[in-house]
Amino acid sequence: MQQLLPFLLAPWLLTAAHANPYETTLQNGLRVIVKEDHRAPTAVQMVWYRIGSMDEIDGGSGVAHVLEHMMFKGTPSVGPGEFNKRVAAAGGRDNAFTSRDYTAYFQQVPKEKLDDVMQLEADRMRHLNVDAKEFAQEIKVVMEERRMRTDDNPQAKLFEQMNAVAFQAHPYRRPIIGWMNDLETMTAADAKAWYDTWYVPNNAYVVVTGDVEHKAVFALAEKYYGGLEGRPLAPRRQQIEPAQEGPRQVTVKAPAELPVLIMAYKAPILRDVDQDSEPYALEMLTSILDGHDAARFNKKLVREDKVALSIGVGYDNTARGPGMFYFSGSPSEGRTVGDLEAALRAEIARVQKDGVSEQELKRAKAQLVAGQVYKMDSMFGQAMEIGQIESVGLPYQKIDRMLEKLQKVSAAEVQAVARKYFTDDTLTIGILDPQPLDGKVRRPATATRH
Repeated sequence: MQQLLPFLLAPWLLTAAHANPYETTLQNGLRVIVKEDHRAPTAVQMVWYRIGSMDEIDGGSGVAHVLEHMMFKGTPSVGPGEFNKRVAAAGGRDNAFTSRDYTAYFQQVPKEKLDDVMQLEADRMRHLNVDAKEFAQEIKVVMEERRMRTDDNPQAKLFEQMNAVAFQAHPYRRPIIGWMNDLETMTAADAKAWYDTWYVPNNAYVVVTGDVEHKAVFALAEKYYGGLEGRPLAPRRQQIEPAQEGPRQVTVKAPAELPVLIMAYKAPILRDVDQDSEPYALEMLTSILDGHDAARFNKKLVREDKVALSIGVGYDNTARGPGMFYFSGSPSEGRTVGDLEAALRAEIARVQKDGVSEQELKRAKAQLVAGQVYKMDSMFGQAMEIGQIESVGLPYQKIDRMLEKLQKVSAAEVQAVARKYFTDDTLTIGILDPQPLDGKVRRPATATRH
């Protein structure tokens, strides 16, 4: 990269930070964020587009994910499937993923190959071929992925149906992979329109972590991404979910070995890192209930009372849309979904009435801090964290502040959020009613390319 040094004083270099990570914005609106970490001779490039399934419309569900597949189908200078082959030949790995809030692409390569993968990624940012024949093949792949991941997976089907009931207006009610009928009627023109509308540099940002020098990365970014034109983005209407005013329930009947219960409560999301407090308390509660082997649910409901075979808690305090706090599990043999629901409600009531101990809080904080340290050991983990925080509209510069706020959560705050948010008025219950297995070999719920 030494030959790039003459470019380092170019007028486009508007460096916004003087400490690691470093950032610049190209004239076309593309932000480039670089986190230097010189512990291993590798580099990770991630390209994040501020577009996900929540930006789709009814009748067009799944197009964000389909376009992600099409991004590997070539450009005028790179043939179909060639992208993956070139990354592999460079000694690297690559993949992509679509969420409700964003679509992201990554490559992890030896540091001297960063130039190559940046050229590849910039090429498909604006020069993708959305070929009708390739689309016809790939949409079949996506439909098979839907069958494998959801239609043949009773737990996934339950989660999908429960979300469709929990959210009435907000786009989170639609599955990321799309409804099957929408996939069946989707055309190459739909995918091309999505690409042309949203895959522009001013709707993206690049995160690079690893054994790199930030000024050299900025120069590479200008070399490959700088010539791509930005465009005004289509307006987006914010869909507000109406307040839920009573419990909801959905039952899914499907061939399965075990019943499943999901209890999902509407919960707040982090919007202001400094001013908000409740999302931190809810995240801490997640760790207290389910963060380790000695956590409350595993200890009480699985090992002691033996009312559950498995139990889990889920909550993500960052999202573009509304938040949910999930309890899920399967009852033990001889126990019913009703028994499990009663036991879960009793444990929730215990937190609401008696709170949590300082010892539990201390252990949960230690677990969360350890998880953060472990994440920082990974080049990919560092890039993911920066990218995900930015994708929901929060600044990556506040990552350390978020950890500080977590460590300051008090037992009283944890009890307060349990009292405030775990009420039947915001509860949606999903039940998997297992039907006799049909004798077919159940396909495992594993990803294809993803």
